[in-house]
Amino acid sequence: QVQLQESGGGSVHAGGSLRLSCTGFRYASRSPCMGWFRQVPGKEREGVAFIYSGGGITPGGATDYADSVKGRFVISQDDSKTNLYLQMNSLEPEDTAMYYCAAGVRPFKGGNTCTRSEYEYEYWGQGTQVTVSS
Repeated sequence: QVQLQESGGGSVHAGGSLRLSCTGFRYASRSPCMGWFRQVPGKEREGVAFIYSGGGITPGGATDYADSVKGRFVISQDDSKTNLYLQMNSLEPEDTAMYYCAAGVRPFKGGNTCTRSEYEYEYWGQGTQVTVSS
């Protein structure tokens, strides 16, 4: 197995921005699906943003977002696909959670999309805390 590593979490006021990073993909280079999840104590883990980059003709990847973050969060990769990012803008107190990055082959279910099910992702980071105050 390969362990991913997140960074960039912190504390911000509502309306602020944070940029999360995830590295470790050079050892998971066959993973066409990558994504970000978040979890609050006492609640189920929630899929936030996903990117499919398995096709050579689409190196930038195709993205998918949870309704709660559409228009505010942007998932992306660098050109080398070594790093995964989550740009979070217009943060709200409801965004407060532990954020995890994930990757895998099983999440690819066809087309240009990846499943939002956490159980299909093989590689995980330890998480980075994001706290948004009102």
